[in-house]
Amino acid sequence: MHPNPNRWATPRGAFGLVVFVLCLVGLLLVYLAGDDGKDSPGAGRVTNTSPGTGRDTVPVDRVVDGDTAKVYYEGRSQYVRYIGIDTPESVKPDSPVECFGEQATEANAGLIEGEDVRLVFGPERRDRFGRLLAYVYVSDLMVNAELLRLGYAETLTIPPNDARSEQFDRLEGQARKADLGQWGPAGGCS
Repeated sequence: MHPNPNRWATPRGAFGLVVFVLCLVGLLLVYLAGDDGKDSPGAGRVTNTSPGTGRDTVPVDRVVDGDTAKVYYEGRSQYVRYIGIDTPESVKPDSPVECFGEQATEANAGLIEGEDVRLVFGPERRDRFGRLLAYVYVSDLMVNAELLRLGYAETLTIPPNDARSEQFDRLEGQARKADLGQWGPAGGCS
């Protein structure tokens, strides 16, 4: 007696469905393996990442000082230093809080705390300390420029991330002329 050749055969349609389901399960497992749950809950809230374009929208972890924040980027909390500006120090180790440092930190917090921010990178993406370097946006508002405009920051031009230096110089000059923030009577320290 000759065995039935179709006895162990699976219909082509069912076989294709099994392969498709197994592929989906495999992709799901790969996706879940990338999220080990060790990061803070906000780490999964990245709303738009576009590697290579120099623009990423990420949730803010916390405000560090007037020109630095921690954001959830590439799956972990990382420092981002704002390109083109400098604010008085408020958290520098072994140093006192500088005049107007707390106000600059509060101004930064008022702009970004609890927000998703868009990072736009310059030619140099990180500084020598490993911090991200970026122009920081909340919606269409560039935080770097707003801190200058309100007198909480002064310009700090470091090539090659200097594309906005003329705009930033102009904003600082306007804030100085108008006696805003650290340039006004309330900003002076004795």
